[in-house]
Amino acid sequence: MAFGLLELSPGINRISGGIALQTSAYGRTARQSAHAARYAPWRTDGTRFAAQARSPMDVDGDLRVKKSDTQLQQDVLAELKWEPSINAAEIGVEVKDGIVTLAGHVNTYAEKWNAERATQRVAGVKALAVEMDVKIEGINNRTDADIARSVENVLQWTTYLTKDAIKVKVEKGWVTLTGEVEWQYQRQAAAESIRYLMGVSGVSDQITIKTKATAPAVKSDIEAALKRRAQKEAHEISVSVHGTDVTLTGTVHSWSERELARNTAWGSPGVRSVVDNTTMSY
Repeated sequence: MAFGLLELSPGINRISGGIALQTSAYGRTARQSAHAARYAPWRTDGTRFAAQARSPMDVDGDLRVKKSDTQLQQDVLAELKWEPSINAAEIGVEVKDGIVTLAGHVNTYAEKWNAERATQRVAGVKALAVEMDVKIEGINNRTDADIARSVENVLQWTTYLTKDAIKVKVEKGWVTLTGEVEWQYQRQAAAESIRYLMGVSGVSDQITIKTKATAPAVKSDIEAALKRRAQKEAHEISVSVHGTDVTLTGTVHSWSERELARNTAWGSPGVRSVVDNTTMSY
């Protein structure tokens, strides 16, 4: 097991509670706008990602080199430091057998989300466990009633959603969304629209999707879309459909490939759930 220690200034490092924390101030840069385009929908609920993996490797052309836990940890720390929307000094990184654990305290749910996304961009990460707390203080601290009103207003102004399609519940800053929509992109739009609201400490997406298509049509649509979008990797991913539930199996080579496969499956009309059983091989 390796514990991360990112040196932001010479000689300013410490380990707290078994997790390496960065203690110097985090410098913001002009890269912020360039990073905005990186974000894409990934998750709206829970605090743990799990992924099977074989031989965690870095891919450099045809040359693949296995990363040690220490190297992987250093890469994650560097990526967190690089991401301008994160105060990397408040986040500790632990790595064991390619599984990354993020710990510490962040000031907003958006920062927590962005830290998860940054970690997933690092090659060699097999799974991600999130043990970060969102500590909302000062002017960012709002009542549940205030948050609920803000969420309702934002959802009403979201063009992808029909009026009153989504119901909102807020408890201790945690927002739960329920209701029914036609497409997965509408469900994603609802979660994305409230993720950056002041006072929100978490989001649970319990929105369901209306049934439209038959299983054979869903399967053929997804397989055709995978071939269009990822010709090289499409033959390594298998699709099975039971009613409106899709299960993906096979091999992917990065978090982005896994996300592409998942989003492709969600893009078929009538899909109500996607189970990702793909294996990650670097």
